[in-house]
Amino acid sequence: MNARTQSARTDRPGMVAPDIAGLEPLRTIRSRWPMAMGGLLTVAMIAGLLRELLASGLSGLGRIVPGSPLFYLFFVLLYLSPITGDTIIFRRLWGIPFAGFVALIKKRIANEVVFGYSGEAYFYAWARSRATMVAAPFGAVKDVSILSAIAGNGMTLAMVAVAVPLGHALLPPDMLRPIGGSVAVTAAISLPFLLFSRRVFSQPWRTLWWIFGVHWVRLLVGQVLIALAWHFALPGVSMGLWLLLAAGRMLVSRLPLVPNKDVLFANLAIVAIGRDTALSDLMAFSAALTVLLHLVLIGLFSVQAVVARNAG
Repeated sequence: MNARTQSARTDRPGMVAPDIAGLEPLRTIRSRWPMAMGGLLTVAMIAGLLRELLASGLSGLGRIVPGSPLFYLFFVLLYLSPITGDTIIFRRLWGIPFAGFVALIKKRIANEVVFGYSGEAYFYAWARSRATMVAAPFGAVKDVSILSAIAGNGMTLAMVAVAVPLGHALLPPDMLRPIGGSVAVTAAISLPFLLFSRRVFSQPWRTLWWIFGVHWVRLLVGQVLIALAWHFALPGVSMGLWLLLAAGRMLVSRLPLVPNKDVLFANLAIVAIGRDTALSDLMAFSAALTVLLHLVLIGLFSVQAVVARNAG
């Protein structure tokens, strides 16, 4: 085909050159796959919550019921802290409306009850279905998720550096080697993202550092909130010890090669407060309350969606 023929075809009304048609944004905007993907993940969230209910039946709610309303206040603030951090980030990146806050709540629920990073897939589908708000959401969602993991790993390594020299005598001898291996694995996981950062990340460096800072502050605030919630649930224990246990809980939960994490945390609790049964009951109650809160929110969002659809 000569140049004159090709030019004549592309100049006709309604005709678009194939290479330009592949970049046509309207085809992506009108695509219905993000809506279908979001719907499937919402169904998966509901199924995951029902599975949690059928497996344990919220039995933890009957073990211990904190009487102080401040426990529930700090528990709700703790629940919302990662969602608030993400909202601050995406508010700056995209200027997301209130509907984005709801989508970020569903993102957290999906990650906890479906499978890891399914929440990111849900949030990406939500953003992709609003292509008029953000044209290319994948890069931002990817950057925020990776930086969240790096911030968590960095805080874990910092806590290991502080806690192990001070409390190694309190640890079982057979746990020291797994902790050392876990530290190596945790550092190795983050290292490639730092070495190849120019190829991995899509945001400017200043924005990346700001996102990392928001994640770091969110993690610190979360530790304080969980310590406050525990303090008002079991007020006989000092706030300082609860902060120590909150840090230990985060440390134990993030070390990949440590077996019997619950046992190790229980040992730390016995050494710190001597009330392992009360603490284990409080952990079970908190876990059950989280599932219940997930279920209530998903139910409210589903009702709101039905009402909005009927009103439209």
